[in-house]
Amino acid sequence: MTTTTIALDIGGTYIKGGIAGPDGTLRDSERWSTGAERGPDAALDTVVAAAAELAARYRPAAAGFAVPGIVDEASGVSVLAASLDWRRLPCHDRFAEALGIPVAIGHDVRAGGLAEARLGAGRGSRNFLFGPVGTGIAAALMVDERALAGSHAMAGELGHLPTRSGDEACPCGSRGCLDTVASAAAVARRYTAATGEPGVTAKDVGERVAACQTTVAVWQAAIEALADGLATAITLLDPERIVIDGGLARAGEPYFGPLRTAVAERLAFQTAPEIVPAELGHQAGCQGAALLAGDLLTARSAR
Repeated sequence: MTTTTIALDIGGTYIKGGIAGPDGTLRDSERWSTGAERGPDAALDTVVAAAAELAARYRPAAAGFAVPGIVDEASGVSVLAASLDWRRLPCHDRFAEALGIPVAIGHDVRAGGLAEARLGAGRGSRNFLFGPVGTGIAAALMVDERALAGSHAMAGELGHLPTRSGDEACPCGSRGCLDTVASAAAVARRYTAATGEPGVTAKDVGERVAACQTTVAVWQAAIEALADGLATAITLLDPERIVIDGGLARAGEPYFGPLRTAVAERLAFQTAPEIVPAELGHQAGCQGAALLAGDLLTARSAR
């Protein structure tokens, strides 16, 4: 019997897919446009079609899906995926019916944390915080390769901690959330608001830090706000390592150096964890989905 699995990481813009062999390592990855602007049903059809394409090509024994938003992994339900307008969508049942093979459903950030735990920057750590800093900011507390989901599957919404550095409205309905200052989207938006220059990305801002005072102010505000959030997480959770993923993490030492300093300045009795960049990058969610599919097969064979 084949032990090949397929994996898909579902995003609001793209669906990343791939194939994993018996060792669980992802390979032969590709992507499709989600087309979320066409509506929730059309986006779902696109995911199913992408999964069916991989299944027909590789004849897998199982499939794993990493889903954004609020995900009830036990029931396989997408409670709310705002980028896809999915609400109470029974993902597991839809995908299993379409593919006719065992299906595992995971939250995209928690799946990424699993991948970093086994294959990336979390290896060797029993207790670490995985924090993607991209369009928004999320987190997964990984303990012995398991992610804490919380009693309502909402644990890890780091980007919605309140900040001291602003009261900008957040799409969640609150004001002054960490996302509005420290995310990659916020860095680009705040720079454009200060300079009037359109089309600038967070990567662009990071590259200009040494040359522009406005850039320094926006960059430093993002770092200081994230340090506030991480100091709160350290006080509550006491992780031995923090693994930062996402576009801002790829700025390297101009980002991590000031961030480590800012976090250390906020700690008193707490033990400062090491703060390191993720190793798997944009493949983390898809790799995590592959691992979930492999774990499902292992559990079934052990019965």
